[in-house]
Amino acid sequence: MFKMNNIFHKYLDKFVLIFIDNILIYSWNIEEHKEHLKLVLQTLQEHQLYAKYSKCDFFKEQIQYLGHIIIKDGIVVDLEKIRTIMEWPMPNDVADIRSFMGLWVTTDDLWKDFRWWLTL
Repeated sequence: MFKMNNIFHKYLDKFVLIFIDNILIYSWNIEEHKEHLKLVLQTLQEHQLYAKYSKCDFFKEQIQYLGHIIIKDGIVVDLEKIRTIMEWPMPNDVADIRSFMGLWVTTDDLWKDFRWWLTL
């Protein structure tokens, strides 16, 4: 990831996002996207890196990326990723709330901020 971030540092957060070995190229229109794609592929070639064509998606108006769905109007959460949370039953008593909070809070640093609430 460090290597990819160094290679693409001048494009990061302008039209490129990198996560490990995933490269996301985003643009406002097709012509701009063609130019961005050309720059990314040239940069890969200059550093003797290659993109596997079978793992590439080109000119998509919607794409899943790191648990989100990116569309032309913005970013939305992938509902499949949060379905369990959305279908979680409403807590009926203190024991249910404590059970839910036990799943949610995993470290002592976070726990201390919510401990007062769990002693209801």
